[in-house]
Amino acid sequence: MTELVAAVPAAPELGFTHFIAQTDLVGQGLFVILVIMSLVSWALIVTKGVGLFRRQRRSQAFLSFFWNATSLEAVQNEIATHGVSEPFAHLTAHAMHAQAHHARFGAAKLEEAGSAQDFLTRTIKKVLDEETMRMESGLSVLATIGATAPFVGLFGTVWGVYHALLAIGATGAGTLDKVAGPVGEALIMTGVGLAVAIPAVMGYNWLARSNRVWGARLDAFAFELFTFLSTGQTLKTSVEHDASPTPASPVRVVKQGNAA
Repeated sequence: MTELVAAVPAAPELGFTHFIAQTDLVGQGLFVILVIMSLVSWALIVTKGVGLFRRQRRSQAFLSFFWNATSLEAVQNEIATHGVSEPFAHLTAHAMHAQAHHARFGAAKLEEAGSAQDFLTRTIKKVLDEETMRMESGLSVLATIGATAPFVGLFGTVWGVYHALLAIGATGAGTLDKVAGPVGEALIMTGVGLAVAIPAVMGYNWLARSNRVWGARLDAFAFELFTFLSTGQTLKTSVEHDASPTPASPVRVVKQGNAA
């Protein structure tokens, strides 16, 4: 009895590696493509997420310093000392440099044509566009992976079903041992495609929403900064002064640096 049991061959284990190993070059190529897409999407999600966290922390620190500063000279000295490492400081540095440059040299070139406010507006708009492009870089790749990965997996599914039909046609019977491999390959490709697409779509939505929120905050800050630099007073004080029918208290003018 022991000899008969030993003579019976053990059934092969139909695991993940078994199905991948038995597929042809097309199936293996599709699997490699999905793996590469998954690695790229996770690398983008991690790097962009870490960058977003650092940008938020540094921006909060700079905004806290900016609104508690006694003058624009203090802000300028802070930027000159510690440099620029986030969008709000980047915008402030370029705007202050543009105003000082135009006040010192005037419209010496075509890009500086117009009044000081026109040149300041163009500079702020340029920096906002640069920061938007920097925040959105890589998101198109995530969107492409999230949209195409299910179809790559679907193609692998169709290829596996095609192999199952070939096995049935060659043997004339759809037994389990003939179709288990191709059907298992098809199901694995479907699962891998979904496993690649779902994190990519979720990461894209999270990063896109975070960028929209910080982009809106940057736009609002740019408007406030333009008011500081063009009028020399805060927006709130200016509005209250215009709306008051009686003489208001003198407006505290913000001192500005002359350094370019």
